[in-house]
Amino acid sequence: MQTNLEVVQAAVTADQNGTKTLQQAILEAINEARSTCDRNGSDSTNCAVAWEIVEELQAEKAHQQQAKKRKTFLESYCEQHPEAIECLIYDV
Repeated sequence: MQTNLEVVQAAVTADQNGTKTLQQAILEAINEARSTCDRNGSDSTNCAVAWEIVEELQAEKAHQQQAKKRKTFLESYCEQHPEAIECLIYDV
């Protein structure tokens, strides 16, 4: 069985490569956790580990959403008007 870290890293890598989204990985992990708990019982260690993987994937998704930076009004303005004096950047 893979460790939690390996599963989460594989899901993040797949998300970055475009082969599978993080949301798809979460849904697959939920299905896997449910089947693991059905097979081994809800009090088993494997069941707890499976749900921990789901929690880690959900936390990673939340972290990625927070990491997406919101544009300021100035950044939006400069995208539309790159020649404006406020948007010029000089190397010193």
